[in-house]
Amino acid sequence: MSITVASIAAAVTRADKAMGGLEQILNDADAKLGDGDTGGMLARVIGKMAEVDLSSTADPGAALSQLAKAATVATGSSLGTLFATGLLAAGREAKGRATLDVGDLSSLFATARDAMIARGGASLGDKTVLDSLDAIAEALKGTETPEQATRDAAKAASEALETFRSQPNRIGRARMFGDQTIGIDDPGMLAIKELSAALVA
Repeated sequence: MSITVASIAAAVTRADKAMGGLEQILNDADAKLGDGDTGGMLARVIGKMAEVDLSSTADPGAALSQLAKAATVATGSSLGTLFATGLLAAGREAKGRATLDVGDLSSLFATARDAMIARGGASLGDKTVLDSLDAIAEALKGTETPEQATRDAAKAASEALETFRSQPNRIGRARMFGDQTIGIDDPGMLAIKELSAALVA
């Protein structure tokens, strides 16, 4: 089974629809640790991505690159910038390939994760979105169908959120709260968990 430009566009549409109910939830989660704007930021970014017409785009890599550019325009936050960075890196890896095999998804998530680490300076284990992406990349190894991929990604994101809930945030504004962040969900990880669930076929 393959990942096509059309399936990428459909995933963005579903994510955009899901943000209608998630925006305030994510803002509330972020208000416990930061500026309370994660939901609004992601709504803008994904909304801008949903406006991109991918119908004449040559390949999935080019589609991801176009979405990254739209995300860059829409965001003014560090998380949004990292989001765009990951998309752009994945797009470069997939460039020129007419379709992507489902088996390629693990590598693409790992590429996005590594680019975001390089750009933002966070490390795995800091209780950030990077830990969610790492869990998804691992879970997608050996996946054979798009349906299995969405289920495995959603499960991995949920388990990562639960695992890191009992740990403190170690980077960003939230690190200033130290052990007070134990028991509180990182808003970026919560976003990945909820958006992954929204994409389950």
